[in-house]
Amino acid sequence: MDLYWFLPLHGDGREIAKPSGGQPAPGTRREPGIDYLTQVALAADRLGFTGMLTPFGLFCEDPWVAAGALAARTRRIKFMIALRPGLVAPLLAAQMAATFQRVSDGRLQLNIVTGGDPDEQRRYGDPLGHDLRYARTAEFLEVFDRAWTGERFDFAGEQYQVEGALLARPHPVRPHVFVGGSSDAARAVAAAHADTYLAWGEPPPDLAGLLDRAREAAAARGRELSCGTRFHVISRDTAAEAWAVARRLVEGIEPERVRQAQRRFARSESEGQRRAAALHGGGAAGLEVYPNVWAGYGLVRPGVGAALVGSHEQVAERIEEYRSLGVDHLILSAQPHLEEAYSFGEGVLPLLRARGVLGDPPR
Repeated sequence: MDLYWFLPLHGDGREIAKPSGGQPAPGTRREPGIDYLTQVALAADRLGFTGMLTPFGLFCEDPWVAAGALAARTRRIKFMIALRPGLVAPLLAAQMAATFQRVSDGRLQLNIVTGGDPDEQRRYGDPLGHDLRYARTAEFLEVFDRAWTGERFDFAGEQYQVEGALLARPHPVRPHVFVGGSSDAARAVAAAHADTYLAWGEPPPDLAGLLDRAREAAAARGRELSCGTRFHVISRDTAAEAWAVARRLVEGIEPERVRQAQRRFARSESEGQRRAAALHGGGAAGLEVYPNVWAGYGLVRPGVGAALVGSHEQVAERIEEYRSLGVDHLILSAQPHLEEAYSFGEGVLPLLRARGVLGDPPR
């Protein structure tokens, strides 16, 4: 299994959501300055994570600029840059990727994010609906792959038309491509074009069904597809300590804020977002939806809503269970990302290596 950490390009802190007054308590918020991001990246590099998910969004720093700067300050960590088709032309994306591979010695991965929030998409000037966005993603990846051959070509699709396209200097290492989503359209794109299919974290029986359908769709095309998932994590020396942290994160969140968030999630075009919201049903009771799987993040925060919570041993056991389902790539985040990288890295990673889930630490 490959394990990834998260680069907090939207800032870092100790809370799930801002307090009702709108301002975080003094000392609880960390801006995404290059010095702090360097500390997080160096911690992940030192501890032996494979890579870092480098997000994209309205409130994030630009992932290409940030990852480029951090590639020069790290030794081996890979950067899984979130890339939204439709906001950049596929040939230009191939040029950017090839340059990044050269300056980073082949440490780029791509997380293709089609987009599930129509309001945010429109803010970036993208009016397409859900299924059309995925159709565009399929064309984008076809053009990207053809460009990487280094041969001149034409392409005439519904969304992209290129003439005489040429990537003059393709890198020998094509970036590993991740495609995420829980809808049929997402799985179809992953089956045809991705190296790895990603789905947000859910209880093992639910996630297993998503991953099986993705692998079956790829097999029908004569392809093999690895699979991955995404969780937050709260890991401590004892389970009691971990659950105390989880409870603190949701204490004081007003019920009306939860209701507002759930109404917003219900309008989302993302099937993954709807599945994340369904884990808890909008209530703060019964948030442990499976042993050591906690849905508290999804009460008010968009995106992945589930966390692995427990002692280091329990978290390692749960990760081993997900590995048994065929999860090859696990992307984790926590708050604050610097301290939690060490908590997880020093508490859980040695257990996973002893169990054979991970290989030996890098030298």
